[in-house]
Amino acid sequence: MASRTITLTVDGVSYTDDVEPRLLLVQYLREVLGKTGTLIGCDTTNCGACTVLVDGESIKSCTMLAVEADGHEVTTIEGLATDGQLHPLQKAFNECHALQCGFCTSGMIMQSVSLLAENSRPTDEEVREGLEGNLCRCTGYQNIVAAVQQAAGEGAAR
Repeated sequence: MASRTITLTVDGVSYTDDVEPRLLLVQYLREVLGKTGTLIGCDTTNCGACTVLVDGESIKSCTMLAVEADGHEVTTIEGLATDGQLHPLQKAFNECHALQCGFCTSGMIMQSVSLLAENSRPTDEEVREGLEGNLCRCTGYQNIVAAVQQAAGEGAAR
């Protein structure tokens, strides 16, 4: 299978690479760019651990081919912090203990960024609905909802 040249921006840096057309975006991020904060959980879009932002919209990167990201801007969990300062959602997840094993955390945070961009002051129910496609097998989601609400109160929808 002939490779294709793609150019995309990931976390503010432009990359040009030759990739196989069947390479998933999650594999490209992890294996080519070393962005290992984007996790592979289920390969079936059920868990959301691979969630990233593509042009500001949350996408499960296990369902998108790297060639489909050609010409687009991708933000990973590593790209949320700026100038060494955690994004308000990263900070809130830490302060609210919104994680246990941490496997779902990057996907939950990335989905929450998208959620708050669409609704900067969601109710608890709207947070739960907004995170519906992201699974946590360890927590009861209470602290995750609390973290999103704390970040919303700090103006995380940037």
